[in-house]
Amino acid sequence: MSDDRFDELVGLALDAVPDGLARLMRNVAIFIEDEPPDGLGDLLGLYEGVPLTERDSWYAAGSMPDRITIFRRPTLAICDSELEVADEVRITVVHEIAHHFGIDDERLHELGYG
Repeated sequence: MSDDRFDELVGLALDAVPDGLARLMRNVAIFIEDEPPDGLGDLLGLYEGVPLTERDSWYAAGSMPDRITIFRRPTLAICDSELEVADEVRITVVHEIAHHFGIDDERLHELGYG
């Protein structure tokens, strides 16, 4: 799969986030990279930041944005078709956005987004 097509699938997954939920996302940027950082294994996505549920008065306006990164190569490695890639990307995008809202991995697994 081309990089452009993968990027397009990430965009489609983001577009599918309900408007009401997307409007609640605060100070978060989305990135696509080929590989996760060394030592993190074969992650498909990564949320880095301060979840909305943990922000308080100390969280100043103008803080660096939270970062959601979707990793291309590990995703492609576990999928056999474009349909599988699209599904895995959707699950990963939802999973990482949920972390932004303070939902932990245990609950995400219960919901089928693990």
